[in-house]
Amino acid sequence: MSVNLASTVIKPLHREGPKFIAIFAIVTIALFFVSEVLGWIGVGLTVWCYYFFRDPARVTPAREGLMVSPADGIVSQVAPAQAPPELELGDAPLMRVSVFMSVFDCHVNRAAVGGTVVRAVYRPGRFFNAALDKASDDNERNGIVVHLEDGRRVGIVQIAGLVARRILCDVREGQRLATGERFGMIRFGSRLDVYLPDGVSPLVCEGQKMVAGETVIADLLASEPPRAGEIR
Repeated sequence: MSVNLASTVIKPLHREGPKFIAIFAIVTIALFFVSEVLGWIGVGLTVWCYYFFRDPARVTPAREGLMVSPADGIVSQVAPAQAPPELELGDAPLMRVSVFMSVFDCHVNRAAVGGTVVRAVYRPGRFFNAALDKASDDNERNGIVVHLEDGRRVGIVQIAGLVARRILCDVREGQRLATGERFGMIRFGSRLDVYLPDGVSPLVCEGQKMVAGETVIADLLASEPPRAGEIR
């Protein structure tokens, strides 16, 4: 794949992007009539809006069993937790990998693993900071459960953040997803939780930078213990 300067600056947009960019651009023009300084601030915010809605192609590892990050961002937590009851994954704690997306990350969400969507449930809620642990229980969220060919299930939960007000999920129950396939987005700061099947160890550590659709977070076919990491 050839890389040129234009491709590093100009990115494809999610379908939600153009209308918001247009709004930012119109406000920016109005600001120039008020103050040149405010106008240039508006230009900066319009550029930020463009990059917020970017939807670049990703290279997903194709080996069987690999699970990838569903979101760009930072791993905020790796710990056992009970899955939301609406996912019907049982009462026993499952290993959860949480990825926090700041307002500077790409917010297009991708399937952590391939399979059939057997649950797709939206639940309204509050808008605490998505980095907080209580966000998993109290915030607005949308969860899907992916049924794997070997019978195991994986839960993926989109969680609205402090300034997020809209969760988009493009899949329905019965739909087939491929690993790394786009399935939705969250506008303006949020978090993704992945509930791993029982016995599957995470291969990422808290603080790691994730790339949606590319960074491997677990291997369904491996038996190695969870990985440790250190800042260097």
